[in-house]
Amino acid sequence: MTPSTFQVQQIDHVELFVPDQYEAAKWYAEVLGLHIIPEFEFWASNGPLMLTTASHGTKLALFQGEPKGSRPTAGHHRVAFAVAGPGFLQFLARLDEVVVYNQHNKRLTRQHVVDHDLAWSIYFCDPYGHLYEITTYDYDFVRRNI
Repeated sequence: MTPSTFQVQQIDHVELFVPDQYEAAKWYAEVLGLHIIPEFEFWASNGPLMLTTASHGTKLALFQGEPKGSRPTAGHHRVAFAVAGPGFLQFLARLDEVVVYNQHNKRLTRQHVVDHDLAWSIYFCDPYGHLYEITTYDYDFVRRNI
């Protein structure tokens, strides 16, 4: 498998910090037509409130917190790329040959995969400190093959 065979499908979501997730969701609904994804709403209790377009092509992950402060990025926190289940496993397989680090400067391995119950993700940085995520909603496929 060569490094050039892996390719992301699209940006899955952009993380934003807002003082009140539900108040912000109302604004995004009114202004951009985005709506809360009901099946992921339980994440909002200690994580993001997920909003999406009607076609589920673009998502925002609204996290509780101040949009400005000690974080170096006030506009966005992390960009997440969506892949199908086989693509997610292909990315993991490439970690043996492509050196990637997480935000704690540790080499990324399969052990860094996060199970979100409805999705799988792995988090990493580019060489400049920008935060990225590869995520898949092919949950059962990955669970059977990981």
